[in-house]
Amino acid sequence: MVNLSVNINKIATLRNSRGGNIPDLLYLSRIILDAGAAGLTVHPRSDERHITRNDVFDVKRFIDNYNEETKKKIEYNIEGEPSERFLDIVLKAKPTQATLVPVSPGEITSDHGFHLEKDLPMLQRIIPVLKKEGIRVAIFMETNIENLQLLQETKADRVELYTGPFAKSFSYGYFERSFEEYHHAAIIILDKGLGLNAGHDLDTENLRIFKHLHGLQEVSIGHRLMSRSLEIGLSATVKEYLEVLGA
Repeated sequence: MVNLSVNINKIATLRNSRGGNIPDLLYLSRIILDAGAAGLTVHPRSDERHITRNDVFDVKRFIDNYNEETKKKIEYNIEGEPSERFLDIVLKAKPTQATLVPVSPGEITSDHGFHLEKDLPMLQRIIPVLKKEGIRVAIFMETNIENLQLLQETKADRVELYTGPFAKSFSYGYFERSFEEYHHAAIIILDKGLGLNAGHDLDTENLRIFKHLHGLQEVSIGHRLMSRSLEIGLSATVKEYLEVLGA
């Protein structure tokens, strides 16, 4: 079974566009978890255009209380660039998992993975600090085979594969070659002893293929899940995704 972590950034984006607390981030987070999601993901960017620093800690408290109330083990995943700002937030919030993502100035969304030949020293400084606090660390990567050869040197626990290229190829009807690239990347990741996550533009159609990726443990999905929820409702959408994933 592949776990579903729902990225709640878009809820915060809508709230922030008007100010106040509508839609209520925590109220909708409860709907998501009650529908069966295994976790929540947030990405607190420096400009706070969606998830704010305060949100990070509000969601942390919410998940802790939810787990105590339901006796579940809902996971909390915080994404972000490997900066001192992000490190400070994560070390204080102590999520289940921190997913390190390279961020380019002005980008709309995460659209590329780390290049380890260049980024390795920085990752080697930050990852041990997070792991020392018992936080599982994933790093956002593409399928470049040569780049993946340096994975073990990062000491990360998992890789989150950037699935934008797969989703794009699927939309044009020629996903087979793309999926094969992800398959080869997954084999290398698993052979190096790392776990495997994935995320970006996955939906209930392309997931019917991608869920079969060897060793896949978790998908983190936000934009397309929230867009679908405008059509059929949030709870129904989460359940639809879980059905596709085989829950």
